Amino acid sequence: MNQSPIETALSRAMIRWSLTKSTPIADTPGSALFKVEQNGRNFAVLKILKPVAAEAERRGAELMNWYGGNGAATIFDIHGDTIFMEWLDGGTLGDAVRAGHDDQATIAICSLTASLHGPRPGAPEHLLPLRAHFQPLFDTDIRAWPHTARDLFARASGITLKLFDRPSAQIPLHGDLHHDNILSADRGWLAIDPKGLLGDPLYDLANIFRNPVGMPDLVKDPRRIQALLDAFADRLGYDRKRMLGWAAAHSALSACWNLAAGKSIAVDLAALPLLLSAHDQA
Repeated sequence: MNQSPIETALSRAMIRWSLTKSTPIADTPGSALFKVEQNGRNFAVLKILKPVAAEAERRGAELMNWYGGNGAATIFDIHGDTIFMEWLDGGTLGDAVRAGHDDQATIAICSLTASLHGPRPGAPEHLLPLRAHFQPLFDTDIRAWPHTARDLFARASGITLKLFDRPSAQIPLHGDLHHDNILSADRGWLAIDPKGLLGDPLYDLANIFRNPVGMPDLVKDPRRIQALLDAFADRLGYDRKRMLGWAAAHSALSACWNLAAGKSIAVDLAALPLLLSAHDQA
C-alpha cells in the first residue's frame, strides 16, 4: 500500500533521528504533529509541514530556532519540511486563566515577552513584514462587516494606517502570542507556533487583549484592559496608546480573517469598541 506524503516524511524522520515510537497528537490544515520517543525515555515532537502552509510554517520554525530555547520551545533540528522539537507536557497559560489566575498569567507574559524580544545576533532573513501581515485588513471591503459594526472597522483601519506611518523599532516578532500558545515546562513558560513576522515589538502583545478562548466576559471587561496596560507599561516600558492601537488593529484584522472564513466575529465585536474607546482616552 502506498504511503501518504505525511507517512513517508514520518518514516524518514524516525530513521533520521533514531526515534523508536510515534503517536499522532494533532492534524491541522498546516501540519501534522506526532509525539515521539527516543530510547523509550525522552519525548519530543515531530511537526511535518503541509505544502499549503509550508512557507509560513517554515518562517515560524526559523524564528523558533533563532530563539534558541530562550522563551520558546527548543528546535533540535529541521530537515526539509520536518521539524524536530522539544516536547512540552504542561498545561497552557490559557488553562491558568480559565482557572482564575489571570493576574499571574499576565506577569508570566511580561517575562516571556522580554525573553523573546531580547537582542540576539543573526535574525532570520525571511520574516514577513508586519504591514504584509495586515494586508487582509486593507483588502477587506467594509460591506463585508455587519452594518452596525462598519464604524468600528473604519476607525480601526485608520488607527492601523497611522501606526504604520509612525516609525518604530523593527524586530523579529512571534506574531501569534496568546495564552494558549504558551505552555508550561520544567524551565518555565514557553511559546510555541510563532508566525515569524518583522515589525513593531508592541504588536506581539495585541492578541493578549482578546484572549484566552472561552473567557468572553474577561475579554470585554474594561478593568481587565487597564490591568493589562498597567502590567505591560510598568514591566516592559511600552507606550499605552500604541499598545491599544495595535490591540484594536489586531482585533479588526482577526475579524476580517474570520469573516473571510465564514466564522463568527462575536469576540471582536465585543472587544473592539472597548479597545477603541480606551485608545481614544489614552
